[in-house]
Amino acid sequence: MNPAHSASPDHHDTRDEAVVRKDLHRAAWACSLGSALEYYDFALYTLASALIFGPLFFPEQTRTMSLIASFGTYFLGFAVRPLGGVLFGMIGDRIGRKFVLSSTVLLMGISSTLIGALPTFATAGYLAPVLLVVLRLLQGLGAGAEQAGAAVMMTEYAPKGRRGFYAALPFLGIQLGTILAALVYFFVVSGNEHVTETWLWRVPFFISVVIVALGLYMRLKLKESPTFIRLKALKQECQNPLKSALKHSKPTLLIGIGLRLAENGGSSIYQALAVSYIVGVVGLQGPVGVMTLICAACVGAITVPIAGKLSDRYGRVKVYRSFALLQLALAFPVWWTLSQGNVVASIIAISVALGIGTWGMFGTQAALMPELFGSRHRYMGVSIARELSAVIAGGIAPMIGAGIIAYTVVLHEGQAHPGLGAWLPIACYLALLTVATVYTTFKTPETLNRDLDEPRDAAEVAKALRNQAPAAQAMKLGRHA
Repeated sequence: MNPAHSASPDHHDTRDEAVVRKDLHRAAWACSLGSALEYYDFALYTLASALIFGPLFFPEQTRTMSLIASFGTYFLGFAVRPLGGVLFGMIGDRIGRKFVLSSTVLLMGISSTLIGALPTFATAGYLAPVLLVVLRLLQGLGAGAEQAGAAVMMTEYAPKGRRGFYAALPFLGIQLGTILAALVYFFVVSGNEHVTETWLWRVPFFISVVIVALGLYMRLKLKESPTFIRLKALKQECQNPLKSALKHSKPTLLIGIGLRLAENGGSSIYQALAVSYIVGVVGLQGPVGVMTLICAACVGAITVPIAGKLSDRYGRVKVYRSFALLQLALAFPVWWTLSQGNVVASIIAISVALGIGTWGMFGTQAALMPELFGSRHRYMGVSIARELSAVIAGGIAPMIGAGIIAYTVVLHEGQAHPGLGAWLPIACYLALLTVATVYTTFKTPETLNRDLDEPRDAAEVAKALRNQAPAAQAMKLGRHA
């Protein structure tokens, strides 16, 4: 071996760069697998809530009330997510991102697997829905920190100029998880009219154990986030991230919640409510709901990394606003199309609206949300903003939609499809959420390529820069005078 060559600075840099690239790729895989698990569970529970949980766990209700009760358990998973976000966010900012990511993937996987082992109402009575609620709450606790952790980890790992693209990769895992859940549901459950009378509905939930094993293995081999390593080396870890976030980040938290209203609300409306509407109200036959989610997720798998890449080039806020405006423009045409009862048109409509409009915001948000917060309470800030909005928009949206459908059915009782007219108020509701997000983008500071080791929030830094500008201008004018 040539000593001169081994001592070469270029050789040393190349070796270090290769090590960093290896860690980056490992982080991308580990975060993406965890996100795939979360959305496998999410999409699976969404499909089950819309199509089979009613007769399994709430058979004493009417069809409409059974749907509302089923979506009620769906909502509870969202309601508990802020608690999970605060709990694991505290640990993530004090102990590290890696520990939390390993814990959440384990909690979600075990909860989802146990749902497959639950007794139904027919065998256990009211104990069955109670146990379903308990496991849904545990799912929500884990999910409350999973996406925030994956986004923070990848954003802190990624190189400047490519953060948007790399941070979007875990969110690509979400599309893969959705596709996997829909495919499993399609092959195991769909087409079997008596599936609720057999053990087949349990199989998709048992498959979670395979995904959790892969995700946990990858995350245990993952190195800690570079930003947190530097914080720890300087002994700057935040001892009370919740207090710090509430004290220093109130405006940023409101921005984060506002940005998520259209994305999270739109995602739940299209994935849960639209599927239930076209099957239960419009009366489309066959596995159309499952096929719709598969097609939309395939479109989303292309959109998400492209959105991240576009945000690296044109800025996070402009790209986010563009996708929000697209969702707003599509809201009424898409829901009118769903009311017409055409299978192909319905699949295309949801695939475009959800796969491009909604998930375009999702891909852009991956780097934007962590960049909004300062380094010492970033995990906590992202968790609170994401999960409060998940309750306000995503969790409650299907319940509101189901309530709108129930009210419309009462108004048009006796007609062939009494709930058909619900498309208009549902579209108005989606448009309202989206307008709120578009407004929020005009209050959001641009975060492209900002220093992630900066302890202050992006809004605070932007405000300081604005205050400096008049002073600098005054000094310049003074010199000229």
